[in-house]
Amino acid sequence: MGYPQVVWSANRDHPVSDGAILTLTSTGGLVLQDVDGSTVWTTNTTGKSVAGLNLTDDGNLVLFDINSFVVWQSFDYPTDCLLLGQRLSQGQQLIPSVSSTDWTAQKGLFSLQVTDKGLFAYVGSNPPQAYYSYAVSGNDTNKGKRYVTFLNGSLSLFTLTAEPSNPDGVITIPQASTTQYIKLMPDGHLKLFEWQAGSWLVVADPFNSYLEGCKNPLACGRNALCLGNQRDQPCKCLPGDFIAVDYQKPHLGCTEITPLKCNATQDQTWYPIQNVAYFNIIADMENVDIETCKQACVNNCSCKAAIFRYGLDASYGDCYLPYELFTMMTFPYVIHRNASAFIKVRIPSLSPYSKLSLAGIILISTIVSVVFLLGVIGFLIYLICKRRRATLMEEEPIGELPGMPNRFYYEELKTATDNFNKKLGEGGFGAVYEGTLEDGSKIAVKCLEGLGQVNKSFLAEVQSIGSIHHVNLVRLRGFCAWKSQRFLVYEFMSNGSLDQWIYHRDQEHILEWECRKKIILDVAKGLAYLHEDWMLLDMVDKYSENMQTHALEVVEMMKVASWCLQYDYTKRPSMSTVVKALEGVIEVESRLDYNFTDPRTQNTIVEQEKDMTPLMGSVLSGPR
Repeated sequence: MGYPQVVWSANRDHPVSDGAILTLTSTGGLVLQDVDGSTVWTTNTTGKSVAGLNLTDDGNLVLFDINSFVVWQSFDYPTDCLLLGQRLSQGQQLIPSVSSTDWTAQKGLFSLQVTDKGLFAYVGSNPPQAYYSYAVSGNDTNKGKRYVTFLNGSLSLFTLTAEPSNPDGVITIPQASTTQYIKLMPDGHLKLFEWQAGSWLVVADPFNSYLEGCKNPLACGRNALCLGNQRDQPCKCLPGDFIAVDYQKPHLGCTEITPLKCNATQDQTWYPIQNVAYFNIIADMENVDIETCKQACVNNCSCKAAIFRYGLDASYGDCYLPYELFTMMTFPYVIHRNASAFIKVRIPSLSPYSKLSLAGIILISTIVSVVFLLGVIGFLIYLICKRRRATLMEEEPIGELPGMPNRFYYEELKTATDNFNKKLGEGGFGAVYEGTLEDGSKIAVKCLEGLGQVNKSFLAEVQSIGSIHHVNLVRLRGFCAWKSQRFLVYEFMSNGSLDQWIYHRDQEHILEWECRKKIILDVAKGLAYLHEDWMLLDMVDKYSENMQTHALEVVEMMKVASWCLQYDYTKRPSMSTVVKALEGVIEVESRLDYNFTDPRTQNTIVEQEKDMTPLMGSVLSGPR
């Protein structure tokens, strides 16, 4: 880079041919004319008493009057560079060319500007989106223009105050040992060049950390995703309605397949992308939820996407509504800028080749209907045949399945129960009989009625019950399937039914409180082992005289029962929570509703709920 560098251009957008003439006219204007005589550029200083032209040692082209006052200077019209001592004022901007080797090429997408809030670097122009900011805040005493000055060793920002006061912000750069200039590059970088050893060397790049890899807005072009963790193919089009501009050059970005139309919002939809990050640092809306952000984009025809960046609250954050989409970054490349993007795309319409004639639609509908009807008839025939076959079979063979309990034969159970002679009890699914096996062990045989033929669901249930082993649950010894009857064989409980002990009329057989408490806790543990959604109901009777000694524990258990009976099911505890409460590990919920009513009459007793009284220990009678 030992050749001279272009740091300013008068006619950047209108290059001239060889033979063009630059003239300082007698009227005081500096005019550039092309070979055909047409005026390409002028300083517009005619009549301002211009006395001469000077190119200073700083690189500033100056028109001055007879008093040596500056009438016009190139420092007031920056292009893409700043020289030492030059200002970039509010209303001006540095704009690079699209090419780093051709300074006459068209302007690029990046720009550097000063606003009343600080120094910002943008990409795009519809409107521009900021990828760098040096914001300042405080008491504004500056009555003039805001500006940044390129000084030796710094870019000094004056927005709230003016020179000679201290700057409001400073971007530190290496001090100059020789000639320096700073330039905004076509890729958005702001590079400081210095003449060293016969060439121009880059000695600083203040924006580098903002433009590394996928962070650059043009890393993959427009409408594209940058996959920071994939080196072979880091760029791909946004999902939805986009196609690559050039498949051989994925960094050039993508374009819409079906462009959006403002008057056809009913044909638009969202394409969500989770865990992405977007470079734009200036939000259009702050502290809003996702739906508000999306609706704002719907209401704006120019909006291409609703990008929601989460804040400290998972429900609220910042909303960005870009008019053009540049490169997005995929998670986890930039974790701290995690966001969700909702891309606005048009629903693709059917192509002419996919539209069927009315006759074709009728024909296809008829064929589908006939096939469906035949399928239904065939399925009904299959069910009828299956049922007939089942009635001819006494018992289907059951193969050995892993984890299955022992299978008993019907005659074996018939002998063990003395032809089902001694009934222990009867429930909703059938009777329970006492029996004795050949090895002398006692069993309880539950006869399940009306379950139909042996099937996989029955076997799966037996297999599941057989695998349950808990100290507070009765163990399943085996099962029997004979014709349409099903039997479950359990261990025999020699102590009989629990209610016979709790409500025993004989005072000598009344259970002590500690025993009753252990029974309650063991029942709860057994239910918690089986499932989490069971609700506990416990009662005590008037024969429990030692309840008075353990009144506090009784009240606590009644509170647990009340907790389980809350009208609002969301307030009821899980079974594991009940166990912890009974064991005293956790406290019972304090805000309980003790007004237990029929839910169907709940609305008629609202006023009565205001008169609820605290829970007190009470004595209940046994079953009658």
